[in-house]
Amino acid sequence: MEIKQEEKAHTNRLKEQPKKINDDEWVLRLYVAGQTPKSVTALNNLILICEEQLRGKYQIEVIDLLEKPQLARDNQIIAIPTLVRKFPMPVKKIIGDLSNIERALVGLDL
Repeated sequence: MEIKQEEKAHTNRLKEQPKKINDDEWVLRLYVAGQTPKSVTALNNLILICEEQLRGKYQIEVIDLLEKPQLARDNQIIAIPTLVRKFPMPVKKIIGDLSNIERALVGLDL
């Protein structure tokens, strides 16, 4: 499965978002390994959830572990895709492609 051109553009914009955090802004990291179908699905589902629930008050950082494998060990990532909620605290992790929206919402405390 290949990421479409418009999805690539959206993904690039997400990666380029400023790192400054507002108090009401959520910071999310999605760990993937290349552009596998599950990785693409996880990103698409995450964007959908964020747009519906957080309405622009979020930052998504996509981390490709094929490019930076040391981050898997450093951040205790044992499966992919994994979503990590960095802010607001506490840190939370969700493993999977986020297809079960209800489970993802509960996992993120939304």
